[in-house]
Amino acid sequence: MLTRELSSQTLPVLRLQDKVFQALEMMNDNRVTHLPVADGDKYVGILSEEDLLQAENDHSTLDTLEQSFFNVSVKEEEHFLKAIQVAAENGLTVVPVVSEENDLVGSVAYNDLLKFSSEFMSLSEPGGLMVLEMESNQYSFNDISKLVEANNAQITQLNTSNDAETGLMQVTIRVNKPEISDIVAAFQRHEYNVKYFFGEELYTNELRSNYDNLMNYLKI
Repeated sequence: MLTRELSSQTLPVLRLQDKVFQALEMMNDNRVTHLPVADGDKYVGILSEEDLLQAENDHSTLDTLEQSFFNVSVKEEEHFLKAIQVAAENGLTVVPVVSEENDLVGSVAYNDLLKFSSEFMSLSEPGGLMVLEMESNQYSFNDISKLVEANNAQITQLNTSNDAETGLMQVTIRVNKPEISDIVAAFQRHEYNVKYFFGEELYTNELRSNYDNLMNYLKI
């Protein structure tokens, strides 16, 4: 999904001749702490609530705060995950979306990005999740996929990241099968380090563990 498909026209756009107090009211009304500023159709930057609150006069126009404009945005042809990256790296509640000519196409709220991200990863669908840890040269998507499919499941999402402290790769796998103890066991048999796993059987295992502990206590 491209950012232009998510950009909203309902979020207001600040203009250079808007007053500081007006900008603060717009942010408050829309429950955001950032809004894009445009000069005509051209995007000129984004302003934060913090910058506005530091203004000496709340009746000043926004063009007097140009030194506070933060020039960050995403292109309308970029994938929406880029917008999440930009929002996270810059602490934004709103991400401006611009054209190749730097025209402001719209903007998207960070909360909406999280919702779209959840849909993108099919988090509302039943399934299990595992996190493997390994040396990066040991990673093979084909091998991982074969082990999952051999246990009557399919991978619906796979992400990799590197742990800065250990240098190890973490592979997060989501499958379309909630009961994943057999898949976890298969990975362990093939000497994969399963760091975490989350599935319906975790609750069952916890109940079983509590039951066993109770029986051991009663035997005492």
